[in-house]
Amino acid sequence: MASAESPRIVEYLDADHREGVVSLWNAAFGYATAHNEPGLVIDRKLATNDDLFLVALSGEGVVVGTVMAGYDGHRGWIYSLAVDEQFQRRGLGSELLSNAERRLEERGCVKINLQIADGNEDVEGFYRRNGYAVEKRISMGKRLLK
Repeated sequence: MASAESPRIVEYLDADHREGVVSLWNAAFGYATAHNEPGLVIDRKLATNDDLFLVALSGEGVVVGTVMAGYDGHRGWIYSLAVDEQFQRRGLGSELLSNAERRLEERGCVKINLQIADGNEDVEGFYRRNGYAVEKRISMGKRLLK
């Protein structure tokens, strides 16, 4: 990803990137539940005031990729890794992931977790190629906000 046309990865800036992120996430994830509404997710992430929300911008400044990470002092998490279809299979997803991993490692994070929707073999393969493995765990959740 070293050519002049390659997207560049920067920290998310709300005034510059919100509209593009919302558009990309709606296309990539097609959220069906209110708690995942992109604007709400962005607002909640911004409230954490960390530098773990990154966007990839095309040469024209259009958002073509995102990744969010989280760190609780014990484990890190990867969320909302998305790449515009026109930029997929060029290494951009791996570059976004690597940037998030580096930022987590700089905080002292020793282990990163992520979740993949069942049946999404393409995404599972992407993460496997980037060093992730399926772990024997039961993922459980409880919604506090409906």
